[in-house]
Amino acid sequence: MSLSRIWAKSSYSDPNGGDCVEARQPGIGTVQVRDSKDPGGPVLSFSSDCWRDFTATVRAADPDA
Repeated sequence: MSLSRIWAKSSYSDPNGGDCVEARQPGIGTVQVRDSKDPGGPVLSFSSDCWRDFTATVRAADPDA
C-alpha cells in the first residue's frame, strides 16, 4: 500500500464494511493506522522503519500479501 497524508484503505479490507484498515503517512518518519469503521477513534502511530519491518515480515510469511 502506497501511503500519503490522506488515509488509504488496505486492498485486503472487506468491501462490505468489515475488517477495514486504513493507513497514512502524515509526515516523514511516521505511519498511522486506524479502523475505517471508527474514523474518530484511536489511531496507532509507528515509525516508518517499524512499519516497513512489519509489512516485510507479513509479506515474507505470506508471499501473496
